[in-house]
Amino acid sequence: MLQVYIPAERAKALKRDKRMLASMAKACRCRIEFTEGDALEINSEDADAYAEFNAKNVIYAYGRGFEPRIAETLVHDDKYFSTIDLGNIGNSKRIGQIKARIIGAGGKTKNYIESVSGARIAVHGDTISFIGTYSEIEEAEVAVKTLIEGGMHRVAYAKMEAAHRKNKAKPF
Repeated sequence: MLQVYIPAERAKALKRDKRMLASMAKACRCRIEFTEGDALEINSEDADAYAEFNAKNVIYAYGRGFEPRIAETLVHDDKYFSTIDLGNIGNSKRIGQIKARIIGAGGKTKNYIESVSGARIAVHGDTISFIGTYSEIEEAEVAVKTLIEGGMHRVAYAKMEAAHRKNKAKPF
């Protein structure tokens, strides 16, 4: 049994939509239910620790802003979850500026990073989160970290595209 806490507004949405919670539980092969407050309790029928671990990651990814169908991809062995915490970067104004740079006008920057890298990105609270294969997340993080450090968008794109070419050239 595991307990996971997610942000209150995400927990509230999950409590309202029982089908969404049922879908997550089915994908993870676990029973997921709310306990007191906003905590979620995860139990697998046959004490499968790996299924519970996957469910924890799916719920945590949902709490960080991903839609359930995207978070549920974490049950696949080749998908990973990564987060960059902006909380220690500076004041809320600076964090807002960084988030705006990562999202871009009309979501253009975020969409471009997702299309080149293949990773999915969620900007929620003081975090930037990624779901994808190891190399997809690596490529997306290169661009995002460049933007966080104050680099220009074209530099961030060039670094990401170079990482993408390097990963494509790797033999598997």
